[in-house]
This record gives sequence, C-alpha cells and structure tokens, in this order.
Amino acid sequence: MNLRLALAAATCLVMPLAAHAQAVSGPYVNLQAGTNFAYPEHVAGATLVTRPDYAGIAGVGYGFGNGVRVQVEGNFRRNTATKADYYRQSYDVHGGLNTYGVFANALYDLPVNFPVVPYVGGGVGYQWQKAQHLSSTAGIFGSGTSGSFAYDLIAGAAYNLPQVPGLAVTAEYRFTQLTANRTFDASIGHVYAGPEASHSVLLGLRYQLFNAPAAPEVAPTPAVAPMAAPAPAPAKTYLVFFDWDKADLTTRATQIIAEAASDSKTQNVTTLDVSGYTDTSGTAVYNQGLSERRAKTVAAKLVADGVAASAIEIHAYGETHLLVPTGPGVREPQNRRVEIVLN
Repeated sequence: MNLRLALAAATCLVMPLAAHAQAVSGPYVNLQAGTNFAYPEHVAGATLVTRPDYAGIAGVGYGFGNGVRVQVEGNFRRNTATKADYYRQSYDVHGGLNTYGVFANALYDLPVNFPVVPYVGGGVGYQWQKAQHLSSTAGIFGSGTSGSFAYDLIAGAAYNLPQVPGLAVTAEYRFTQLTANRTFDASIGHVYAGPEASHSVLLGLRYQLFNAPAAPEVAPTPAVAPMAAPAPAPAKTYLVFFDWDKADLTTRATQIIAEAASDSKTQNVTTLDVSGYTDTSGTAVYNQGLSERRAKTVAAKLVADGVAASAIEIHAYGETHLLVPTGPGVREPQNRRVEIVLN
C-alpha cells in the first residue's frame, strides 16, 4: 500500500510543464488542497480502518532568494471511518477523524535549470485529532479531541506561471506522523489511540508578494544607453566575466581590470563607467543586487590598481542590457559581466 502511495505522489511531481523557473525571494502565501491516506489506527484494542478523504493547507512563508524557504501553516485532514476489526471480528463504523493543527517547516528548492522546480523539506508542529461521532456495534468508540506533537516530511515541485509573475502551481506529497497516544471518550470509559501516520497528496497555488512588476519596471532602462553613445571621443570598453551567482574575481578578470587601470593613466580619460549585469536566471530583484555587487567588486580592484575613486561611476542593470539575447531563466556566461568604459 505504501509503495503504491509513493508512486502516486511521484507521478504528481513530474508533470510535463514548461515555464520560467525563479528562486523564491521575499514573503509569499500558499493554499493547497488534496486527499489524505491514513494508516489504520489502534484504538482500545481494535484496529480502526478509514477511507481516503480531503485535506487542506494554508500558509505564509519567506524565501531567501537562494533556494531556502521557511513556512508557517495551518492544516486540516478528514478521514471517514469504515470499519473496526476487534478480536477477529469486523464491525461497521460511522463517523470519522478530523485532524488539524499548525506546522513550522523549512524547505529547499533544488538548484536545477528546469521550468519545474523540485523541493524538499520538513518540520515540526502540534496536531489535534477529533473523533467525530464515531459509533459501532462494538460500542467502543465515542467522541472527543486529543492532541500530540507531530512532524512532517515534504517532497514537491513548483511551476511558475509566466502569465502572472509571482504565481506558481505546486504539487506536493507529505508524510505526517503524530508522536504520542491520544485519549478519547467512549461508552466503556477513556480509550487510547496509538500514534497516527498519514500520507497526503496536494495541489495548490503559491503567490510571491511584492514580486510581480519588478522585471517590467526595469525593462525601459535601455533607453538611457543611447544618450551615452554620442560621446565626443571613442570610448574603450573592457569586459570582465563572472561565474554563475558569483561576484568574486577570477584570475583572468584581475588581469583585464589591471589593463583597464593602466590604460586609463596613459590616455586622456576623465571617467571610468563600471556597469554590472547578470543573466536571466533568478529573480529580477536578486539579479539587481548581484549586478551591483559585481560592479562594486570591479571598482574596488580599479582603486587598488591606482585609479582615483572619484573618477569611477558605478551602475547596476541586473538582467537587462543582455550581451547575448536569451529568454528568461537562462544561464548565459557572457551575460554575467561587468563593463569598464573609459571616457
């Protein structure tokens, strides 16, 4: 049974989708709904069997832009009772179990260059379980609510909708385990239920707040470039390239910067424009900051090579002004650069 459930969950996680994948950066909200499969529970010496029913999750989270996310959520699971096996006899059971509570989870989006981004995670929380109108001819079930600490394990995938920036469709599998026995009231007195475990398969939506218009607002910036073109004298340009998601200098980069610094002293140079850029992988907000760090690293090396800091002007353009035109979410080495222009 467990193997079939795992295969069903894996099928949900490999949906053939294609879109732009971005790291989650900043606050977000998510809603999920699906079905829940609970293991048979041992209650007062009987084995309570339930059928799959519905489940839902609502949460808020924060992404750090590097794949790591934290999330706080509330959840609800319903399982309808079908029968109870007691001393080799089966009894029909009516009613069900409602399980609800809160979890604090940590998740990690795997760094793959695919439209569908897989993620894994887990966390801890507290769950209440309500035996709602349980009754059987055996007379051992009743009602009541009891709680337990719990943990969950998560595997999922997210697909970012290009039509709505910040919005993603998610498919997720969860294993949830309550760690303690619970106590319920019955016609024969208090009865005890063993630790409960279940599998959930969920579909949902995740919306990244304050993210939607960031890229379009930066896009008009190229209109500024033609204003710099009609310079009185030809400008000499030097290109410094960077590794993916890095702002530190390679050996070749330091050689190019040293050459630019030396040429600025022998030519009639009044200004050194230092402009940072990124490729289109990652979010626009994160890329803007990364391009600025790259430009500042190059400027600091120029100063170390003897260029006056007052002669350097630093610009950061993020994922705009691509040297090699690409679509979104592409790791293009020639777009990860800083341009040094001698004016």
